[in-house]
Amino acid sequence: MLKKIHVRDIRLGMYVQELCGNWMDHPFWKSSFKLSEPRDLTNLRECGIQEVWIDIDKGLDVKPVAPVATEGVAKVEAVVPPPASEKKRSRPVALHEEIQRAEKLYARAQKTVASIFNESRLGNALATGETVALVDEITLSVTRNSSALLSLTRFKDRDNLSYQHSLAVSILMIALGRQMGLQENVLRSLGVAGLLHDVGKMMIPAEIQNKPGKLNDHERRIMQTHPVRGRELLKQHPDADEIVLDVCLHHHERMDGAGYPEKLAGANISQYARMAAICDAYDDLTSVSSYKKSLEPAVAIRKMSDTQSGHLDPAIFHAFVKAVGIYPAGTLVKLKSGRLAVVTDQSAKSLLAPVVKVFFSTRVNEPIIPELVDLSKVPDEIANVEDPVNWKFDIRVMAGI
Repeated sequence: MLKKIHVRDIRLGMYVQELCGNWMDHPFWKSSFKLSEPRDLTNLRECGIQEVWIDIDKGLDVKPVAPVATEGVAKVEAVVPPPASEKKRSRPVALHEEIQRAEKLYARAQKTVASIFNESRLGNALATGETVALVDEITLSVTRNSSALLSLTRFKDRDNLSYQHSLAVSILMIALGRQMGLQENVLRSLGVAGLLHDVGKMMIPAEIQNKPGKLNDHERRIMQTHPVRGRELLKQHPDADEIVLDVCLHHHERMDGAGYPEKLAGANISQYARMAAICDAYDDLTSVSSYKKSLEPAVAIRKMSDTQSGHLDPAIFHAFVKAVGIYPAGTLVKLKSGRLAVVTDQSAKSLLAPVVKVFFSTRVNEPIIPELVDLSKVPDEIANVEDPVNWKFDIRVMAGI
């Protein structure tokens, strides 16, 4: 049973389910935890949070109030459902309703991740409250419509690849975790893990990180130290989350033992690290770099499918495909009718029949009036995936993102 109590009433042995207020107002990585350390008790009372939710089935209740003769004894607030405004904020919406909010969030998120990485490069403490606040906003957006933020992760620029990659992996981890039915507190940890999984790269020399081409063997060995360096950096935080630490260290491990840094295999790799391996690989394949072109999302999914039996967890990979779609938002496709269309959303009925916006006829080689079409409800279907470069189309304009 949950109860909301004033911070003055908290005591050791309680299970904190939720911290009320802005995530940036408190120093904790997570909001759900057993209050067992005096240091955490002091931090809670001094950080500015006024109220917390506790779970009395998992920890101590408040001390009973001694009976008095007068009326008006202060009472602990009873558990109530989440406010209607909060439910409304996270209700599913169409892509066009979420995309503008997602664009603003994505722009702010890039700046936040850049700041976090720059601070770590300078040896300063990580802004954990800011990180968790960002993840909470991402989770709300993904809950409303996952295609909005997922579509934005495709459009990266070379100057901010490392920051945008970390943000993309965070979004993908949250979307995958929701598809797998993981609990909210785990989703938050996965989102933070995605943001920070590559933080160790800030310890790698800039000439290796920014080399315009493939790394040689010596440079590759140095680059492959980033998981260990990142974990050591994160461990300096007194409230380091075990999921975040695990993902940071093991996101390059592979099911066949061919990964690094510990060459773990199979069940020795945690579920969360296996999730991160898939999200990290997908975003790497769909991102441009100094030595390779990006793949279209559908092509990347096929490539991963061809190789996942040895490297990636097949069950988690299947869940990943369901989360992002075989044809993710922003994919340019040619329909059997000869029309070109861009995928805007996923259909509830079939991964092979998404919602698309048709805008061009290849039969007459002319634009047509744009129209949203749910391919699960019409006789038309996708014939093949097209490269936008070949058609000289701005996919962001076509998709409305």
